Amino acid sequence: MFDISVWVGAICMGLSLGLLGSGGSILTVPLLVYLAHEPQKIAIAESLLIVGIVALVGSINHILKRKVAFRSVLAFGLPSMASALLGAYASHWVSGQVQLLTFAVTMLAASVFMLYPVSNNQEQHSARQTLSLLLAGLFVGALAGFVGVGGGFLIVPALLLFANTPMKAAVATSLVIIAMQSFAGFSQYAFEFAKTNTSLNWPLIALVSTFAVAGSFVGMFAAERLPQQHLKKLFGIALIPLSTFIFISNF
Repeated sequence: MFDISVWVGAICMGLSLGLLGSGGSILTVPLLVYLAHEPQKIAIAESLLIVGIVALVGSINHILKRKVAFRSVLAFGLPSMASALLGAYASHWVSGQVQLLTFAVTMLAASVFMLYPVSNNQEQHSARQTLSLLLAGLFVGALAGFVGVGGGFLIVPALLLFANTPMKAAVATSLVIIAMQSFAGFSQYAFEFAKTNTSLNWPLIALVSTFAVAGSFVGMFAAERLPQQHLKKLFGIALIPLSTFIFISNF
C-alpha cells in the first residue's frame, strides 16, 4: 500500500523519539512530504496528529510513574495550546512553501539545541519562572501549530532553565505538553480543511502512528543502555544536512 521507505521512516521517527525523548518528532514532516509525497499543508496537519498520538501514548507510562510535573504542564501547556491554535490558523494565510522554509529553520535550531544542551538554572524565582514558562509556551505552541513539529527540543530546555526540572521529569512533562499542543493545532487544521472538503490520508496516519509508537517503545528500552548525550549530538549533526535540503528545495 505504501512504499517501504515510509514504513522504515516511521520506525526511525519512533526510535529517535524514544531514544532522545525530544527532537525525534521533527522527522515526521519530512517523512510525510518527501517519502509519502503528501501535499505540504496536509502533511503538516497530519504530522501534528501523529506526533500528538505518539506523545500521548509515550506519556502514559510517565504519568503512571508520577514523573510528570503538572504545575509546568499548566504553566506551559495551556498557553501553548492556545497559541498552537493561532499558529495553525495563521498558516492558512501563507503558502506551504513558506511553512516548509520556516520548518527548515526550526530544524536547524533543533540541531543547535541537540549539539549544545542546556542545564538547570537555579537562580530563577517563582514568579519569574511562571512568567517565563508562559511566554515560552506561547512561542513554542505557535511554532508547533504553524510548522507541525512537537517542539520537545524547545520544551525540554525551557523546563530545565525556567522551572529547574530534572532531566527525566522534563522529558516526561514535555511529552504531555507536546500531546496537548499537537492536538490543539491539529483541531484547527481539521476545522479549516472541513470547510473545503479537504481529506486527510487516514491509512497513512494510522500506519505512521502505529510504527512510530512501536519504535518509540523500542527506543525507550534502548535509551537505558546507550549514552544519551552522544546520541543527541549525532542526531543534531544529522539534522543539519536535512534542514539544508528542505530549505534549498523550497527556496
